[in-house]
Amino acid sequence: MISVNDFRTGLTIIVDGQLYRVLDFQHVKPGKGAAFVRSKLRNLRNGSVNEKTFRAGEKVEKAQIDNRKMQYLYAQGDEHVFMDLESYEQSELASAAIEYELKFLKENMEIHIQSYQGEVLGIELPNTVQLEVTETEPGIKGDTASGGTKPATLETGLIVQVPFFVNQGDVLIVNTEEGSYVSRA
Repeated sequence: MISVNDFRTGLTIIVDGQLYRVLDFQHVKPGKGAAFVRSKLRNLRNGSVNEKTFRAGEKVEKAQIDNRKMQYLYAQGDEHVFMDLESYEQSELASAAIEYELKFLKENMEIHIQSYQGEVLGIELPNTVQLEVTETEPGIKGDTASGGTKPATLETGLIVQVPFFVNQGDVLIVNTEEGSYVSRA
């Protein structure tokens, strides 16, 4: 058990039988009445974000999340196969469970799979990934002065806005949290 006074961003807790990750929290001490902690929590099973208020000093259960380093191997129908890099054991995840992350996954990529008591919660991508541009309009000389952008389709099917100087075949660094262009590799 852990006190809500010890909350920190990224902490995983169990409230009412549900797994939550603390996204944000604020200790509030009103002039009249008892102190409390206002928090923003993400449900790790369904992805919803909830705001919850706790009394100061209230206890919640801390959840132990396992992070295993794995490698993405291939897609087999609606399932995606991952291999544990230590035991070489293979696990499968449904496309629906990792719908957002699929936009950044390519074969042989190393990621972390998060699980709680054997239940796979999802995957954790690196902050940035390198993806090749498969389709974009050709840049026209002189267009870079305007600082505009154009859409580019990457090898995973993700579409990002890129500067005019990016061409087909270029390898880009893409931010996985925002799904946005960072730079050329």
